Amino acid sequence: MNQPILSIRELTTVFKTDLGLVRAVDGLDLDVPSSSTLGIVGESGCGKSTVGLSIMKLIPDPPGRIVRGRILFGQQDLTRLSNNRMRRIRGNEISMIFQEPMTSLNPVRRIGSLISEVIRLHQGVSWKEAREKSIQALAQVKIPSPELRVDDYPHEMSGGMRQRAMIALAISCTPRLIIADEPTTALDVTIQAQILSLLKGIQTSLGTSIILITHDLGVIAENTEQVAVMYAGQLVEYAATSRVFEQPLHPYTTGLLLSVPRLGSKAEQKRRLKVIPGAVPNLLTLPPGCRFAQRCEQVKPECRHSEPDLIDRGNGHLVRCWKYA
Repeated sequence: MNQPILSIRELTTVFKTDLGLVRAVDGLDLDVPSSSTLGIVGESGCGKSTVGLSIMKLIPDPPGRIVRGRILFGQQDLTRLSNNRMRRIRGNEISMIFQEPMTSLNPVRRIGSLISEVIRLHQGVSWKEAREKSIQALAQVKIPSPELRVDDYPHEMSGGMRQRAMIALAISCTPRLIIADEPTTALDVTIQAQILSLLKGIQTSLGTSIILITHDLGVIAENTEQVAVMYAGQLVEYAATSRVFEQPLHPYTTGLLLSVPRLGSKAEQKRRLKVIPGAVPNLLTLPPGCRFAQRCEQVKPECRHSEPDLIDRGNGHLVRCWKYA
């Protein structure tokens, strides 16, 4: 495994609500290898997007805040940086592609103006040079006639084009790390494939590391080298993607894989999809022991009383389960 470009240690991000404190991310340890793509997968509400926002220090305060842990980027701990110092990193060394470009792009500003502002802020060039670099970024993400589309407003673009414009904004300063939060949500299958292929090409050509946040295991299988599986705010499994798909260790990971439709024989196609019973526990009132115990078919007595630690099963394959203790 490559030397990590980003290391997260004991990250805990909480949100204060009227009913109590929600630990959206609880004690996360995670490494992001250089020049590769790490996938973060899990059900809605497991903390995937909160990890990305925590790295960018975009958690709204109030009601949320990082209460513990370190996010090491090179020699810097991002959690300890001032807002001014973080602004120099955000968009320049670390960029984020948000889930819905229509709500992330300013609707009353032209695409070229948005990209140019980022370039001018971080590279100190003139507006003319920033505009030229904006056109180059749009061309790099394969937007046709970029010299014309640079003056479009977001509503004048299709969903796929807006997502490409978001990617152009993210790569305009050649960042070392890109966080892509559900980048293909609400796009049709053909456009999804194009966007993912585009991200892969950028990662290869620029040597950029990518954190790909998604709930789609098919996207994870085809586009990542490592995968982290999250459940109820915790990391429950981490390994090379091929290893997780061929030999999943955590019962939750196994359940996710069995819930995916498969192509093959008629018998395979007729097989009923396996459903993980129950529901994700309420983060306000977490049960003692393993957070997956109430839904697990392999539950043991100790699972209901003591929380398991992450265990290394060899070759960097980590799992949080009493079965392997």
